Amino acid sequence: MGKWSDKFRKTVSPALEPGWWLTWLGILAGCVIMASGFVFFINPYGIVPGGVYGASIVLHNLFPSVQVGTFGYAFDIPLLVLSVFLLGANIGARTLVVAMITPAIMNILSKLSYPTQEALERLDPSQLLGGMLDMSDHLMLTCVIGAVIIGIGNGLVVRHQASTGGSDIVGMILQKYFHIRFSNGILLVDATVVCFGLVVIGFGIGSAEVVEQPSVYLSLYSLISIFIISRVIAFVLNGAKDDKLLFIISEDKLEGLHDYIIHDLDRSGTYIKSRGLYSGGEKEMLFIVVSHKQVAGIKAKIKEIDPRAFVVVTDAYDTFGEGWKPLPSVDELRPE
Repeated sequence: MGKWSDKFRKTVSPALEPGWWLTWLGILAGCVIMASGFVFFINPYGIVPGGVYGASIVLHNLFPSVQVGTFGYAFDIPLLVLSVFLLGANIGARTLVVAMITPAIMNILSKLSYPTQEALERLDPSQLLGGMLDMSDHLMLTCVIGAVIIGIGNGLVVRHQASTGGSDIVGMILQKYFHIRFSNGILLVDATVVCFGLVVIGFGIGSAEVVEQPSVYLSLYSLISIFIISRVIAFVLNGAKDDKLLFIISEDKLEGLHDYIIHDLDRSGTYIKSRGLYSGGEKEMLFIVVSHKQVAGIKAKIKEIDPRAFVVVTDAYDTFGEGWKPLPSVDELRPE
């Protein structure tokens, strides 16, 4: 009892570090944005973007009297408990807050957005906000908009070192006990939810008799939303990731390029002694990372100094160190 209670005590007593209120404000904003994406653009059209809330949308179609957010609690709470016992995880207070308030916000927004209980149970888009936001004829558009909004909200939550729990916990359990990679575990969970949705509400978007909108479109919209959400989350956390990595190999000293990099670009690089495999001659190789906007200037300078230089330009997925981002701490949440 003592060990478990100590573990739980850590989860509910967050440190009030400087600027803590901005962190909580960011988490709250992320929860509201994420809930809005579901309520206004995803839930009314039977799109199932995987995860806990995707499964909740499916179950709402089976039990209309129970709101989507309430089903969210039915998944989140057991999963959080499982994470403590099966993973030995110290659930952060921020994750607990997100898991508790997001379904509540979703339920509140849903109640405010539909005029009657019947419309709320049916999630009738023609009555959503008095019919002002009915996008039944623009399903691809609502799928994209909803996924982007959910991705922004989810990204804000993770950016402030919280987690939405849910399918993330299932992915970690699959990784620990079944040796399935975490990313593959999440994909498996989302695929299962999408297939479940196709079986249960596959005819909510179209039917076999309607050629223009066959029911299989449900799974396609769902897969599109899953992809967009993951990309938007990564963008919110890491930006465009458009840094470029350059290898420059020359038989000359390239001193003019050194000055250009240091003084004009305010960058540095690494000088590596190298030898040509075929010629056996001594060469100079520069290893540098710059922003994508600086590549054109560097290439022009190289051509001016040594047109015969060998240059490789490739993407730098992530860059850490002086002049770039600090290395993440061990317990810092990363998008990928």
